[in-house]
Amino acid sequence: MKTTSVPPGFQDMLQFGLVEALLGRRSRRFFMGAEIPDGVFAYKSKHELVPLTELEKMLVVTACGGNTGWHHMIHRAQRYAPHLSNYAAAAGGRTFPSAAGFHTSKTFFTDDDGVYVLDNRDAAAAAERSDDGGIDLQAITDALKNHVRKIQDGRLRLPSEVPYVEAHNTWVANKPGTLLVFPVADLAQHVLLSICYMLQNGMVLTDDINKRPIPGIEKYKDMVDINNNWNITFMEQLSLAEVTVEIATSCYAGTLMLQAMGLGGWMYDGVDLFSVLGASGNPEVPGLGFRYDTRKDWPYPNPTGLEGVMEGFCPPHYPDMRAAVQAVCERKFGKGGPFNPATPGPWKDTAKVRGAAQVHDERFRECVALQAQYVYDTFGKFPATVPSIFMLMYLQAHHLDLEFYDTFYKPGAYLKTHADHMNKWH
Repeated sequence: MKTTSVPPGFQDMLQFGLVEALLGRRSRRFFMGAEIPDGVFAYKSKHELVPLTELEKMLVVTACGGNTGWHHMIHRAQRYAPHLSNYAAAAGGRTFPSAAGFHTSKTFFTDDDGVYVLDNRDAAAAAERSDDGGIDLQAITDALKNHVRKIQDGRLRLPSEVPYVEAHNTWVANKPGTLLVFPVADLAQHVLLSICYMLQNGMVLTDDINKRPIPGIEKYKDMVDINNNWNITFMEQLSLAEVTVEIATSCYAGTLMLQAMGLGGWMYDGVDLFSVLGASGNPEVPGLGFRYDTRKDWPYPNPTGLEGVMEGFCPPHYPDMRAAVQAVCERKFGKGGPFNPATPGPWKDTAKVRGAAQVHDERFRECVALQAQYVYDTFGKFPATVPSIFMLMYLQAHHLDLEFYDTFYKPGAYLKTHADHMNKWH
């Protein structure tokens, strides 16, 4: 590890133990420059705001969404062995798990300077592992910078007030001097990949809401048991749960890094997700500016994507669901995809491993598209019962005001890394 250009705290961070990070994790909300105006914790910081340095910011973002080498794949599935399981959509691995390697999320973050997206969802390995399995954190962080794109100037335009921020977070969330990281999942793409997964495992969708099978599905009874099915509601709820785990573990990885670095902050969901995406309904609160649709019979707006930044695998970003299915297959089997023999990887014979996967043929794609298009045509959106684009969790990072904790708490409210942070990182 090259440490000549980094502060002494960087080396301490590398030596910080996992158990200490787990047991030392706490939500530490009060930062330098903060104020609680009333109540039992009324306190005004005596310090000026101290924004995170570029290195601190990149380390936190790396913890939340950095590339950690090549995805190792799922080795075997009984239904179609000896073919390699071909569920995954990304060849690279990241700091958090994703159901079957779907990896549909992207990491967004904001600070005083701007709003950014970390676009490394389909990136190749950031660094190769050593013979003992180690990997260079500095190399990963340096590679990450090449995938960061600024999409807005200034902090995310979202006032710290109800209804955009929950009442208990209005004094602290997304304030000047803080870093806010929030992964966003393409749930439309995840559901498409789930339909592919179902078909590979001998199942098709059925419409439990309208109490009928998918019209035309009988054409595929020679390739799948059309009476072996999951209903739309269950499959979409399961997919929503899976992406929630993905984006939550992304933020949790960041919380462990905060302990090692000695930064304050916490993981939470107390900011309105629709307002952040751009569906607040108030032009003064544009959030990320994602496109969205509304309908009288929908309980909430449906964000579908941000052009050129993160476009959901559904209309209007694709002309129809058949085109979206083609895009999913291109991601899986095309250039740089996990099942393209030309994509590098961690195996001794990578081309042989990647080439062992069965490519979705034309009839397979037609069957997936039939089901997906039915959902879109019937319900006016894809997926039918959950948002096309979904987010939930946030990680905020900031410099802790130790004097607040010394005033109200017994010793032990923060770790040695917090006590030493300003001396060792600044």
